Amino acid sequence: MSNIIETKELTYAYAMSEEDGRATVALRGVDVAIRKGAFVVVLGHNGSGKSTLAKTFNAVLLPLGGNVYVEGMDTRDEELLLEIRRRVGMVFQNPDNQIVANVVEEDVAFAPENLGVPSEEIRRRVDAALESVGMSEFVQHAPHLLSGGQKQRIAIAGVIAMEPDCIVLDEATAMLDPVGRREVLSTIHRLNREKGITVVLITHHMDEAMEADRVIVMDGGLVAMDGKPAEVFAEVDRLRSMGLTVPDTVSLLYELRHDGWTVPLSAMSVEDCAEVIAAAWKK
Repeated sequence: MSNIIETKELTYAYAMSEEDGRATVALRGVDVAIRKGAFVVVLGHNGSGKSTLAKTFNAVLLPLGGNVYVEGMDTRDEELLLEIRRRVGMVFQNPDNQIVANVVEEDVAFAPENLGVPSEEIRRRVDAALESVGMSEFVQHAPHLLSGGQKQRIAIAGVIAMEPDCIVLDEATAMLDPVGRREVLSTIHRLNREKGITVVLITHHMDEAMEADRVIVMDGGLVAMDGKPAEVFAEVDRLRSMGLTVPDTVSLLYELRHDGWTVPLSAMSVEDCAEVIAAAWKK
């Protein structure tokens, strides 16, 4: 399967600080390829470069060195900017920053209207997008009266209405309570599974990575680890050295292994974890 996003020797630095006159280097020659239809989670502590990387995927930030390609289109090419942002939609941490209208359906229609989509097609897209995130009954509601999780689902619907091939969520669950997080995660997993939309989820919640196809760990502006969740989370000591935790189940199994139990670290779900512990206990 072909790649939808690819970076080559990508570098980025933020402007010099007034305090010490130094630029903050956020990305240091990153090479990453995201295949179409994948569900990828990017992890990293604050300042690791994960959010900066996300913002280069649809040209919110442009490379200072190297390149970012979206389905072969170079994000540096200004003439391709609109098409790149149609292919890759962004959902940010605070949904209030993305909601621009006083009625839900008008907010979801905002992006397609700016793309010049015909009115009848906008109506179809708005209805389909709201249905896909389970928010059809709120079509006439005021967004500011919705819960955090509902607002974030409206923000996702606004991106879906653009009919993107990929959705990048930059810490989109960080401000939500557990119920809101579950709502949003359920929505994006369903979009990935049923519609084949590529998902790149930037997060600091380890449990959100367990059901991903792939986990990328950023550290110091570099890709430190890259693999399937079970492979990445098995490297408990390495992750902890980067200031990261592991899912609670993996942490429990890790401690049991140190106490002499023969248990695999790959049993990440609660059910699988319970099964391997029960089996080890019987032995």
